[in-house]
Amino acid sequence: MIKFGTGGWRAVIGDGFTKANVQRLTAALARKMKDEGVEDAGFVVGYDRRFLSLQASQWACEVMAGEGIACRLVDRDAPTPLIMFTVKYYGMHYGMAVTASHNPAIYNGVKVFVKGGRDADETVTADIEKYIAALKPEDIRTVPYEEALRAGLVEMVNPQNAYLDSIIRGINMDAIRSRGLKIVLDPMYGVSKTSLQTILLTARCDVDTIHDRHDTLFGGRLPAPNVETLGALKSRVIEHGSDIGIATDGDADRLGIIDDRGNFVHPNQILVILYYYLIKYKGWHGPAVRNIATTHLLDKVARAFGEQCYEVPVGFKYVSSRMLETNAVIGGESSGGLTVRGHIQGKDGIYAASLLVEMLAVTGKKLSEIYDSIVDEYGRLFMAERDYRFTQERKQEIMKLLMEDKKLPDFPDEIDRVSYVDGCKVYFKNDGWIIARFSGTEPLLRIFCEMPERVTAEAACDIMKDFLKL
Repeated sequence: MIKFGTGGWRAVIGDGFTKANVQRLTAALARKMKDEGVEDAGFVVGYDRRFLSLQASQWACEVMAGEGIACRLVDRDAPTPLIMFTVKYYGMHYGMAVTASHNPAIYNGVKVFVKGGRDADETVTADIEKYIAALKPEDIRTVPYEEALRAGLVEMVNPQNAYLDSIIRGINMDAIRSRGLKIVLDPMYGVSKTSLQTILLTARCDVDTIHDRHDTLFGGRLPAPNVETLGALKSRVIEHGSDIGIATDGDADRLGIIDDRGNFVHPNQILVILYYYLIKYKGWHGPAVRNIATTHLLDKVARAFGEQCYEVPVGFKYVSSRMLETNAVIGGESSGGLTVRGHIQGKDGIYAASLLVEMLAVTGKKLSEIYDSIVDEYGRLFMAERDYRFTQERKQEIMKLLMEDKKLPDFPDEIDRVSYVDGCKVYFKNDGWIIARFSGTEPLLRIFCEMPERVTAEAACDIMKDFLKL
Protein backbone atom coordinates (compact mmCIF):
# COMPACT_ATOMS: atom_id res chain seq x y z
CA MET A 1 0.00 0.00 0.00
CA ILE A 2 1.25 3.46 -0.92
CA LYS A 3 -0.33 6.00 1.40
CA PHE A 4 0.65 9.65 1.64
CA GLY A 5 1.06 11.31 5.02
CA THR A 6 1.54 14.95 5.95
CA GLY A 7 5.04 14.96 4.43
CA GLY A 8 4.64 12.75 1.36
CA TRP A 9 4.99 8.98 1.10
CA ARG A 10 7.60 7.31 3.33
CA ALA A 11 8.41 3.66 3.91
CA VAL A 12 11.15 1.38 5.17
CA ILE A 13 13.75 0.63 2.50
CA GLY A 14 13.30 -2.90 1.12
CA ASP A 15 9.87 -3.20 2.69
CA GLY A 16 7.51 -0.58 1.32
CA PHE A 17 10.17 1.51 -0.40
CA THR A 18 11.00 -0.66 -3.41
CA LYS A 19 11.67 -0.13 -7.11
CA ALA A 20 8.23 -1.51 -7.93
CA ASN A 21 6.47 0.93 -5.61
CA VAL A 22 8.49 3.96 -6.73
CA GLN A 23 7.62 3.16 -10.34
CA ARG A 24 3.95 2.52 -9.50
CA LEU A 25 3.73 5.93 -7.84
CA THR A 26 5.46 7.61 -10.78
CA ALA A 27 3.26 5.86 -13.33
CA ALA A 28 0.15 6.97 -11.44
CA LEU A 29 1.41 10.55 -11.45
CA ALA A 30 2.17 10.34 -15.19
CA ARG A 31 -1.39 9.13 -15.90
CA LYS A 32 -2.78 11.94 -13.77
CA MET A 33 -0.70 14.49 -15.69
CA LYS A 34 -1.98 13.15 -19.01
CA ASP A 35 -5.60 13.16 -17.89
CA GLU A 36 -5.17 16.79 -16.83
CA GLY A 37 -3.45 17.69 -20.11
CA VAL A 38 -0.33 19.09 -18.43
CA GLU A 39 2.25 16.51 -19.56
CA ASP A 40 3.77 18.86 -22.15
CA ALA A 41 5.16 21.05 -19.34
CA GLY A 42 7.45 18.18 -18.37
CA PHE A 43 8.49 16.82 -15.01
CA VAL A 44 11.44 17.24 -12.66
CA VAL A 45 12.96 14.75 -10.23
CA GLY A 46 15.52 15.45 -7.50
CA TYR A 47 17.00 13.39 -4.70
CA ASP A 48 18.82 13.65 -1.37
CA ARG A 49 21.72 11.65 0.12
CA ARG A 50 19.74 8.71 1.48
CA PHE A 51 20.44 5.13 0.50
CA LEU A 52 18.90 4.42 -2.94
CA SER A 53 17.76 8.03 -3.47
CA LEU A 54 19.79 8.46 -6.68
CA GLN A 55 18.71 5.07 -7.99
CA ALA A 56 15.07 5.73 -7.12
CA SER A 57 15.14 9.05 -8.97
CA GLN A 58 16.40 7.16 -12.03
CA TRP A 59 13.62 4.58 -11.63
CA ALA A 60 11.13 7.45 -11.73
CA CYS A 61 12.79 8.88 -14.84
CA GLU A 62 12.46 5.50 -16.56
CA VAL A 63 8.70 5.59 -16.07
CA MET A 64 8.32 9.17 -17.30
CA ALA A 65 10.38 8.26 -20.37
CA GLY A 66 8.14 5.24 -20.91
CA GLU A 67 5.13 7.55 -20.84
CA GLY A 68 6.77 9.94 -23.31
CA ILE A 69 6.93 12.78 -20.77
CA ALA A 70 10.06 14.95 -20.88
CA CYS A 71 11.84 14.49 -17.56
CA ARG A 72 14.54 16.67 -16.02
CA LEU A 73 16.76 15.12 -13.36
CA VAL A 74 18.72 17.40 -11.02
CA ASP A 75 22.34 16.46 -11.61
CA ARG A 76 23.42 16.11 -7.97
CA ASP A 77 21.94 15.42 -4.55
CA ALA A 78 19.95 18.53 -3.75
CA PRO A 79 17.91 20.23 -1.03
CA THR A 80 14.17 19.68 -1.28
CA PRO A 81 13.53 23.45 -1.48
CA LEU A 82 15.83 23.63 -4.52
CA ILE A 83 13.70 20.96 -6.21
CA MET A 84 10.53 22.87 -5.33
CA PHE A 85 12.13 26.01 -6.76
CA THR A 86 12.92 24.08 -9.97
CA VAL A 87 9.25 23.13 -10.44
CA LYS A 88 8.39 26.82 -10.20
CA TYR A 89 11.38 27.95 -12.29
CA TYR A 90 10.49 25.74 -15.28
CA GLY A 91 6.75 26.40 -14.98
CA MET A 92 5.97 22.72 -14.43
CA HIS A 93 2.75 21.37 -13.00
CA TYR A 94 4.39 18.49 -11.10
CA GLY A 95 7.73 17.35 -9.71
CA MET A 96 9.10 15.06 -7.04
CA ALA A 97 11.90 14.70 -4.53
CA VAL A 98 13.16 11.31 -3.42
CA THR A 99 13.64 11.84 0.31
CA ALA A 100 12.37 10.81 3.73
CA SER A 101 13.36 14.19 5.18
CA HIS A 102 14.17 13.81 8.90
CA ASN A 103 13.04 10.17 9.28
CA PRO A 104 15.52 7.49 10.45
CA ALA A 105 18.05 6.20 7.91
CA ILE A 106 16.10 2.98 7.24
CA TYR A 107 13.37 5.06 5.55
CA ASN A 108 13.11 6.64 2.15
CA GLY A 109 10.19 8.18 0.34
CA VAL A 110 8.78 10.61 -2.19
CA LYS A 111 7.48 14.15 -1.88
CA VAL A 112 5.27 15.37 -4.72
CA PHE A 113 5.13 19.05 -5.70
CA VAL A 114 2.58 20.94 -7.75
CA LYS A 115 2.58 24.14 -9.80
CA GLY A 116 4.43 27.00 -8.14
CA GLY A 117 6.66 24.59 -6.22
CA ARG A 118 4.09 23.81 -3.53
CA ASP A 119 3.65 20.59 -1.57
CA ALA A 120 0.85 18.51 -3.04
CA ASP A 121 -2.23 18.84 -0.84
CA GLU A 122 -4.42 15.99 0.36
CA THR A 123 -6.75 16.31 -2.65
CA VAL A 124 -3.83 15.73 -5.02
CA THR A 125 -2.29 12.90 -3.01
CA ALA A 126 -5.65 11.17 -2.57
CA ASP A 127 -6.10 11.37 -6.33
CA ILE A 128 -2.64 9.85 -6.89
CA GLU A 129 -3.57 6.99 -4.54
CA LYS A 130 -6.67 6.30 -6.67
CA TYR A 131 -4.55 6.16 -9.82
CA ILE A 132 -2.14 3.80 -8.05
CA ALA A 133 -4.97 1.47 -7.02
CA ALA A 134 -6.21 1.32 -10.62
CA LEU A 135 -2.81 0.39 -12.09
CA LYS A 136 -1.98 -3.13 -13.19
CA PRO A 137 1.67 -4.31 -13.46
CA GLU A 138 1.40 -4.42 -17.25
CA ASP A 139 0.31 -0.76 -17.28
CA ILE A 140 3.73 0.43 -16.13
CA ARG A 141 5.89 1.20 -19.16
CA THR A 142 9.58 2.05 -18.77
CA VAL A 143 12.63 2.94 -20.84
CA PRO A 144 16.00 1.93 -19.31
CA TYR A 145 17.63 4.98 -17.75
CA GLU A 146 20.81 5.11 -19.87
CA GLU A 147 18.78 4.58 -23.03
CA ALA A 148 16.36 7.35 -22.03
CA LEU A 149 19.28 9.66 -21.35
CA ARG A 150 20.87 8.98 -24.77
CA ALA A 151 17.53 9.47 -26.51
CA GLY A 152 17.00 12.85 -24.82
CA LEU A 153 13.91 11.62 -22.98
CA VAL A 154 15.73 12.46 -19.73
CA GLU A 155 17.79 15.63 -19.36
CA MET A 156 20.26 16.38 -16.58
CA VAL A 157 19.82 19.92 -15.22
CA ASN A 158 21.65 22.08 -12.68
CA PRO A 159 19.28 24.71 -11.26
CA GLN A 160 21.49 25.49 -8.26
CA ASN A 161 22.74 28.87 -9.46
CA ALA A 162 19.23 30.12 -10.23
CA TYR A 163 18.06 28.94 -6.79
CA LEU A 164 20.97 30.58 -4.96
CA ASP A 165 20.56 33.81 -6.93
CA SER A 166 16.88 33.96 -5.94
CA ILE A 167 17.85 33.77 -2.27
CA ILE A 168 20.73 36.23 -2.57
CA ARG A 169 18.44 38.77 -4.27
CA GLY A 170 16.10 38.57 -1.28
CA ILE A 171 18.80 39.01 1.37
CA ASN A 172 20.64 42.17 2.43
CA MET A 173 24.08 40.85 1.53
CA ASP A 174 25.77 44.24 2.05
CA ALA A 175 24.64 44.35 5.67
CA ILE A 176 26.00 40.84 6.27
CA ARG A 177 29.32 41.65 4.59
CA SER A 178 29.82 44.58 6.95
CA ARG A 179 29.62 42.43 10.08
CA GLY A 180 32.14 39.61 9.64
CA LEU A 181 29.90 37.10 11.39
CA LYS A 182 31.26 33.77 12.65
CA ILE A 183 28.96 30.89 11.79
CA VAL A 184 29.07 27.14 12.38
CA LEU A 185 27.15 25.05 9.86
CA ASP A 186 25.91 21.50 10.51
CA PRO A 187 24.28 19.88 7.44
CA MET A 188 23.73 16.72 9.54
CA TYR A 189 25.29 14.66 6.69
CA GLY A 190 22.55 16.00 4.43
CA VAL A 191 22.37 18.23 1.38
CA SER A 192 22.56 21.86 2.57
CA LYS A 193 26.34 22.37 2.68
CA THR A 194 26.97 23.61 -0.86
CA SER A 195 24.01 25.99 -0.94
CA LEU A 196 24.38 27.50 2.53
CA GLN A 197 28.15 27.67 2.42
CA THR A 198 28.04 29.44 -0.95
CA ILE A 199 25.61 32.08 0.33
CA LEU A 200 27.47 32.66 3.60
CA LEU A 201 30.92 32.81 2.04
CA THR A 202 29.64 35.20 -0.62
CA ALA A 203 28.50 37.39 2.27
CA ARG A 204 32.04 37.27 3.73
CA CYS A 205 31.05 35.23 6.77
CA ASP A 206 33.59 33.08 8.61
CA VAL A 207 32.08 29.60 8.11
CA ASP A 208 33.08 26.47 10.03
CA THR A 209 31.37 23.26 8.88
CA ILE A 210 30.84 19.95 10.69
CA HIS A 211 29.13 16.67 9.68
CA ASP A 212 29.32 17.43 5.97
CA ARG A 213 30.46 14.14 4.46
CA HIS A 214 28.12 11.82 2.58
CA ASP A 215 26.85 9.27 5.11
CA THR A 216 23.60 7.40 4.38
CA LEU A 217 23.40 6.46 8.07
CA PHE A 218 23.63 10.13 9.12
CA GLY A 219 26.37 9.41 11.62
CA GLY A 220 24.13 6.93 13.39
CA ARG A 221 21.68 9.58 14.55
CA LEU A 222 18.34 10.99 13.46
CA PRO A 223 18.84 13.69 10.80
CA ALA A 224 16.48 16.04 12.62
CA PRO A 225 17.86 19.29 14.09
CA ASN A 226 16.61 19.29 17.68
CA VAL A 227 17.98 19.75 21.18
CA GLU A 228 19.00 16.07 21.41
CA THR A 229 20.92 15.92 18.11
CA LEU A 230 22.80 19.25 18.09
CA GLY A 231 25.24 18.69 20.96
CA ALA A 232 28.29 18.83 18.66
CA LEU A 233 27.05 22.05 17.05
CA LYS A 234 26.50 23.61 20.48
CA SER A 235 30.03 22.69 21.56
CA ARG A 236 31.58 24.11 18.39
CA VAL A 237 29.66 27.40 18.71
CA ILE A 238 30.83 27.85 22.30
CA GLU A 239 34.39 26.76 21.52
CA HIS A 240 34.78 29.19 18.61
CA GLY A 241 32.79 32.05 20.12
CA SER A 242 30.53 32.01 17.06
CA ASP A 243 27.54 34.26 16.49
CA ILE A 244 25.21 31.44 15.49
CA GLY A 245 25.11 27.71 14.77
CA ILE A 246 22.90 26.57 11.88
CA ALA A 247 21.75 22.98 11.31
CA THR A 248 19.45 21.61 8.64
CA ASP A 249 17.67 18.28 8.46
CA GLY A 250 18.39 15.54 5.91
CA ASP A 251 16.79 17.31 2.95
CA ALA A 252 17.34 20.90 4.20
CA ASP A 253 13.73 22.03 4.37
CA ARG A 254 13.91 22.43 8.17
CA LEU A 255 16.48 24.08 10.37
CA GLY A 256 17.71 24.10 13.95
CA ILE A 257 19.58 26.96 15.58
CA ILE A 258 22.14 27.32 18.38
CA ASP A 259 22.45 30.90 19.64
CA ASP A 260 25.52 32.85 20.71
CA ARG A 261 25.20 31.51 24.28
CA GLY A 262 25.14 27.90 23.10
CA ASN A 263 21.41 27.51 23.71
CA PHE A 264 19.11 25.58 21.38
CA VAL A 265 16.60 27.98 19.83
CA HIS A 266 13.30 26.15 19.43
CA PRO A 267 11.62 26.36 15.99
CA ASN A 268 8.71 28.12 17.70
CA GLN A 269 11.12 30.86 18.74
CA ILE A 270 12.68 31.08 15.27
CA LEU A 271 9.26 31.59 13.70
CA VAL A 272 8.39 34.37 16.14
CA ILE A 273 11.81 36.04 15.80
CA LEU A 274 11.69 36.11 11.99
CA TYR A 275 8.11 37.41 11.86
CA TYR A 276 9.03 40.13 14.35
CA TYR A 277 12.09 41.06 12.28
CA LEU A 278 10.23 41.17 8.97
CA ILE A 279 7.45 43.34 10.40
CA LYS A 280 9.44 45.68 12.66
CA TYR A 281 12.77 46.05 10.87
CA LYS A 282 11.96 45.38 7.22
CA GLY A 283 8.57 47.12 7.33
CA TRP A 284 6.56 44.27 5.84
CA HIS A 285 2.82 44.00 6.42
CA GLY A 286 0.59 40.96 6.58
CA PRO A 287 -0.62 38.08 8.73
CA ALA A 288 1.20 34.97 9.88
CA VAL A 289 0.21 31.31 9.54
CA ARG A 290 1.09 28.47 11.91
CA ASN A 291 -0.05 24.91 12.37
CA ILE A 292 -2.21 23.76 15.24
CA ALA A 293 0.78 22.55 17.33
CA THR A 294 2.86 25.74 17.07
CA THR A 295 3.35 28.57 19.56
CA HIS A 296 0.60 31.12 20.23
CA LEU A 297 3.27 33.74 20.94
CA LEU A 298 3.15 34.29 17.18
CA ASP A 299 -0.50 35.32 17.61
CA LYS A 300 0.49 37.86 20.27
CA VAL A 301 3.14 39.45 18.07
CA ALA A 302 0.75 39.59 15.12
CA ARG A 303 -1.95 41.31 17.20
CA ALA A 304 0.55 43.85 18.51
CA PHE A 305 1.21 44.96 14.92
CA GLY A 306 -2.48 44.96 13.98
CA GLU A 307 -2.20 41.68 12.08
CA GLN A 308 -3.82 38.25 12.37
CA CYS A 309 -2.37 34.79 12.88
CA TYR A 310 -4.16 31.91 11.16
CA GLU A 311 -4.19 28.36 12.54
CA VAL A 312 -4.18 25.33 10.19
CA PRO A 313 -3.79 21.54 10.57
CA VAL A 314 -0.34 19.94 10.67
CA GLY A 315 1.18 19.52 7.19
CA PHE A 316 2.99 22.28 5.37
CA LYS A 317 0.60 22.06 2.44
CA TYR A 318 -2.00 23.67 4.73
CA VAL A 319 0.41 26.41 5.75
CA SER A 320 1.34 27.32 2.18
CA SER A 321 -2.29 27.23 1.01
CA ARG A 322 -3.42 29.61 3.75
CA MET A 323 -0.45 31.87 3.06
CA LEU A 324 -1.56 32.18 -0.56
CA GLU A 325 -5.14 32.92 0.49
CA THR A 326 -4.15 35.63 2.98
CA ASN A 327 -0.91 37.00 1.46
CA ALA A 328 0.78 36.15 4.76
CA VAL A 329 4.31 37.30 5.57
CA ILE A 330 5.43 34.03 7.10
CA GLY A 331 4.17 30.55 7.78
CA GLY A 332 5.68 27.80 9.88
CA GLU A 333 5.43 24.87 12.21
CA SER A 334 6.98 23.79 15.51
CA SER A 335 8.99 21.02 13.83
CA GLY A 336 11.34 23.53 12.20
CA GLY A 337 9.85 24.28 8.80
CA LEU A 338 8.94 27.77 7.65
CA THR A 339 8.57 29.85 4.54
CA VAL A 340 8.48 33.57 3.80
CA ARG A 341 6.39 35.49 1.27
CA GLY A 342 8.04 36.05 -2.10
CA HIS A 343 10.12 32.87 -2.10
CA ILE A 344 8.95 29.32 -2.85
CA GLN A 345 5.62 28.23 -1.39
CA GLY A 346 7.15 25.58 0.83
CA LYS A 347 9.65 24.99 3.62
CA ASP A 348 13.18 26.22 3.01
CA GLY A 349 15.76 25.87 5.77
CA ILE A 350 18.43 27.50 3.59
CA TYR A 351 16.45 30.69 2.97
CA ALA A 352 15.30 30.85 6.60
CA ALA A 353 18.89 30.51 7.82
CA SER A 354 20.00 33.27 5.45
CA LEU A 355 17.30 35.58 6.80
CA LEU A 356 18.41 34.90 10.38
CA VAL A 357 21.98 35.84 9.47
CA GLU A 358 20.70 39.02 7.81
CA MET A 359 18.77 39.82 10.98
CA LEU A 360 21.92 39.59 13.11
CA ALA A 361 23.71 41.94 10.72
CA VAL A 362 20.90 44.49 10.36
CA THR A 363 19.95 44.70 14.05
CA GLY A 364 23.51 44.49 15.35
CA LYS A 365 22.15 42.37 18.20
CA LYS A 366 22.89 38.86 19.41
CA LEU A 367 20.23 36.27 18.69
CA SER A 368 19.69 35.69 22.41
CA GLU A 369 19.13 39.44 22.94
CA ILE A 370 16.52 39.62 20.19
CA TYR A 371 14.38 36.84 21.63
CA ASP A 372 14.74 38.19 25.17
CA SER A 373 13.45 41.58 24.00
CA ILE A 374 10.44 39.93 22.33
CA VAL A 375 9.35 37.97 25.42
CA ASP A 376 9.99 41.00 27.64
CA GLU A 377 7.45 42.86 25.51
CA TYR A 378 4.89 40.16 24.78
CA GLY A 379 5.31 37.63 27.58
CA ARG A 380 6.97 34.22 27.70
CA LEU A 381 5.25 30.93 26.91
CA PHE A 382 6.76 27.51 27.63
CA MET A 383 6.34 24.44 25.44
CA ALA A 384 6.42 20.82 26.61
CA GLU A 385 6.55 18.02 24.04
CA ARG A 386 6.10 14.25 24.44
CA ASP A 387 6.23 11.38 21.92
CA TYR A 388 4.76 7.93 22.52
CA ARG A 389 4.77 4.76 20.43
CA PHE A 390 1.65 2.62 20.28
CA THR A 391 0.14 -0.58 18.96
CA GLN A 392 -2.62 -0.44 16.35
CA GLU A 393 -5.07 -1.62 19.00
CA ARG A 394 -4.09 1.24 21.32
CA LYS A 395 -4.38 3.72 18.46
CA GLN A 396 -7.99 2.72 17.88
CA GLU A 397 -8.74 2.99 21.61
CA ILE A 398 -7.21 6.48 21.83
CA MET A 399 -9.00 7.64 18.67
CA LYS A 400 -12.33 6.48 20.05
CA LEU A 401 -11.74 8.07 23.46
CA LEU A 402 -10.66 11.47 22.14
CA MET A 403 -12.21 11.86 18.71
CA GLU A 404 -15.46 9.88 18.94
CA ASP A 405 -16.44 9.91 22.62
CA LYS A 406 -14.77 13.34 22.97
CA LYS A 407 -13.72 12.66 26.55
CA LEU A 408 -11.11 14.83 28.26
CA PRO A 409 -9.05 14.57 31.45
CA ASP A 410 -9.76 16.82 34.42
CA PHE A 411 -7.39 19.75 33.85
CA PRO A 412 -6.87 22.26 36.69
CA ASP A 413 -7.12 25.17 34.21
CA GLU A 414 -10.45 26.44 32.92
CA ILE A 415 -11.18 25.29 29.34
CA ASP A 416 -12.20 27.88 26.76
CA ARG A 417 -12.91 25.56 23.80
CA VAL A 418 -11.87 22.28 22.15
CA SER A 419 -10.95 21.64 18.50
CA TYR A 420 -11.00 18.30 16.70
CA VAL A 421 -9.74 19.59 13.35
CA ASP A 422 -6.42 17.74 13.68
CA GLY A 423 -6.25 15.58 16.78
CA CYS A 424 -7.73 16.90 20.01
CA LYS A 425 -6.67 20.42 21.01
CA VAL A 426 -7.83 22.01 24.25
CA TYR A 427 -7.61 25.79 24.55
CA PHE A 428 -7.41 27.16 28.10
CA LYS A 429 -8.51 30.61 29.22
CA ASN A 430 -5.01 31.40 30.55
CA ASP A 431 -3.50 31.61 26.99
CA GLY A 432 -2.37 27.98 27.30
CA TRP A 433 -3.30 24.94 25.21
CA ILE A 434 -2.61 21.22 24.85
CA ILE A 435 -2.97 18.90 21.86
CA ALA A 436 -2.77 15.13 21.37
CA ARG A 437 -2.48 13.94 17.77
CA PHE A 438 -1.03 11.08 15.76
CA SER A 439 1.98 11.92 13.60
CA GLY A 440 1.43 11.78 9.85
CA THR A 441 5.06 10.81 9.15
CA GLU A 442 6.05 8.49 12.01
CA PRO A 443 4.25 5.88 14.18
CA LEU A 444 3.99 8.26 17.14
CA LEU A 445 1.35 9.89 19.30
CA ARG A 446 2.47 13.44 20.01
CA ILE A 447 1.43 15.62 22.91
CA PHE A 448 2.27 19.33 22.84
CA CYS A 449 1.40 21.78 25.57
CA GLU A 450 2.14 25.51 25.87
CA MET A 451 1.58 27.43 29.09
CA PRO A 452 2.73 30.66 30.76
CA GLU A 453 4.76 28.50 33.20
CA ARG A 454 6.98 25.53 32.34
CA VAL A 455 5.84 23.49 35.35
CA THR A 456 2.17 23.78 34.34
CA ALA A 457 2.98 22.75 30.76
CA GLU A 458 4.79 19.62 31.97
CA ALA A 459 2.00 18.87 34.45
CA ALA A 460 -0.67 19.11 31.75
CA CYS A 461 1.29 16.65 29.57
CA ASP A 462 1.43 14.24 32.51
CA ILE A 463 -2.32 14.55 33.01
CA MET A 464 -2.98 13.77 29.33
CA LYS A 465 -0.48 10.88 29.39
CA ASP A 466 -2.14 9.30 32.44
CA PHE A 467 -5.61 9.84 30.98
CA LEU A 468 -4.62 8.03 27.75
CA LYS A 469 -2.77 5.30 29.73
CA LEU A 470 0.46 5.82 27.77
